[in-house]
Amino acid sequence: MSANEPEQRETAVNRKEPATARGRATRQTILDAAEKVFGECPYEKASISEITREAGVAQGAFYLYFPNKKAAFIELIHVLNHNMRRSMTEAIEGLDDRLDVERAGFRAFFEYIAQHRGLYRMVRESEFVDPDTHRWHYETIAKSYVAGLEKAQGSGQICDDVSAETMAWTLMGAGELIGARFVVWQGEPLPDSVIDEVGELAARAVRPVEPPGAKSG
Repeated sequence: MSANEPEQRETAVNRKEPATARGRATRQTILDAAEKVFGECPYEKASISEITREAGVAQGAFYLYFPNKKAAFIELIHVLNHNMRRSMTEAIEGLDDRLDVERAGFRAFFEYIAQHRGLYRMVRESEFVDPDTHRWHYETIAKSYVAGLEKAQGSGQICDDVSAETMAWTLMGAGELIGARFVVWQGEPLPDSVIDEVGELAARAVRPVEPPGAKSG
C-alpha cells in the first residue's frame, strides 16, 4: 500500500492562512485540539467551545481561522489525509521492488493511524457530515495507489490479470478493517507480527502468477 504521488497542498478547503508564525501556531493548536475532540466525540456532540477549551484559547480565536465547526472538521480530514500520504511516501522512498513497497506502505499506514486513531471516527462520520469529503479521502489515496500499481504492472513486477484499480481498492479495504480491528476496537498499536503478516499477504496478492507447471525456487 502506498501513496507516492507528488506532494502538494489540496485546494479543496477554503483556508484562512495566518500571516504570522504566531497565527499559524495558534491555528495548528486549534486543529490539534479539534482532532482530539472529534476523535473522542460524535460530530453532533463535539462543540467549538470544547475545542477551544482543549486548545487553551478564547472561543473567538476559533473564528479567526474557521467559519464554523464543519469547516474545521473538513480541513482536519484533509490535513490528516495529506500527512498520512506523506508518511507513506517517505516510508517507501528508495524502494524499487513493488513487493517491498507494499510491505513498507502498509507498515507506515498502520503506524500513522495508531498515532491518529480519531481519523477513523472522523472519516466514517464524514459520510454523513460531508459526503464529498468522505469520497475525496478514499479517492485521493486510491489515485496514487493505482498509479503505482499500474507502473509495477507495466514493468512486470506484479500480476496484470487483475486491474490496478480493483487491486488497490481491495487492499485498501483490507488495511482499513485490520486497522479498525486493532487500533480502534482494542485501542492499541498493531502488533509487529500482524503488520508483517498483512504486508506479506499484500505482497502475495500482487505477486506475478507463475505459468502452469512452473516450479518455485
